[in-house]
Amino acid sequence: MDHEPVLADKVVELLLPALEHGGVFVDATLGRAGHARAILEAAPNSTLVGIDRDPIALEASRTDLEAFGERVRLARDNFSQLASVLERLGIASARGVLLDLGVSSPQLDEPGRGFSFRHPGPLDMRMDPLRSLSAHDVVNGYAEPDLTRVIQRYGEERFARRIARAIVRERPIEGTTALAEVVKGAIPAAARRTGGHPARRTFQAIRIEVNDELGNLEAVLPEVVDVLEPGGRAVVLSYHSLEDRIVKRFFNDAAAGCVCPPGFPVCTCGAEARVRVLTRRPIKPTAEEIEANPRASAAKLRAFERLAPSARVPLQERRSA
Repeated sequence: MDHEPVLADKVVELLLPALEHGGVFVDATLGRAGHARAILEAAPNSTLVGIDRDPIALEASRTDLEAFGERVRLARDNFSQLASVLERLGIASARGVLLDLGVSSPQLDEPGRGFSFRHPGPLDMRMDPLRSLSAHDVVNGYAEPDLTRVIQRYGEERFARRIARAIVRERPIEGTTALAEVVKGAIPAAARRTGGHPARRTFQAIRIEVNDELGNLEAVLPEVVDVLEPGGRAVVLSYHSLEDRIVKRFFNDAAAGCVCPPGFPVCTCGAEARVRVLTRRPIKPTAEEIEANPRASAAKLRAFERLAPSARVPLQERRSA
């Protein structure tokens, strides 16, 4: 299946005001460059920095974006290294940043990558093949309490203990379909009748653990604010509740400003809102888009605009004046 960029029209609509006069935008999770191409076409004076840790995706995007010539600069790295990538490329700031989280359709559809419970393949799940930890290490090496923690926390799986116990009992487990069968057998028959494939949440949990997806997300969000120019915009697409919770909390905190108790007559904390949230509620795909691309169904889009620092004089300086 070809990779269809999710909510591409909305991504362009939200980023375009920041890029209408040109500037750098960063697709920090480039994938197969569907969003990047749409933005390059809509903002002809802009340039792209594309980052991805998956070398296969990066090379495919390099070919797909050849027509844009020197407007495109690509870097193989983890998106959590956003600021250092820009520094390495000699770029001081950006007008737009896109984070499209999770796993892409090509990664899921390639059995050799081991992401899918539907196709036989190795227990891999590494977005970066150079990463030392693989799904095989998690499945066959983690102690039962650690497996339970991973499946419960990252998969939000209510049968995490049963699944972890079954995995430990059936070791060694070789291959994705073998793991899927073990998981399926650990879940009560009544619970298997609803909610999609019974192994979906466990595979998600192991993938998140292997790639440290939530840790990387928490690390990159402050960097997104730091690299954006005033008036610059960021768009984040998340695909499950754990991601969206982190994004929502960060957006709210960055937009909060003063944190003094409500009864204080004047602000003494000096905290300022750093961003303006552009999406009061997350934007979700339409029924038509979900019908055309079922993997878009869980997507939630949130966006913010970077605010300029105020010229407010700190309280201590005002008192000494």
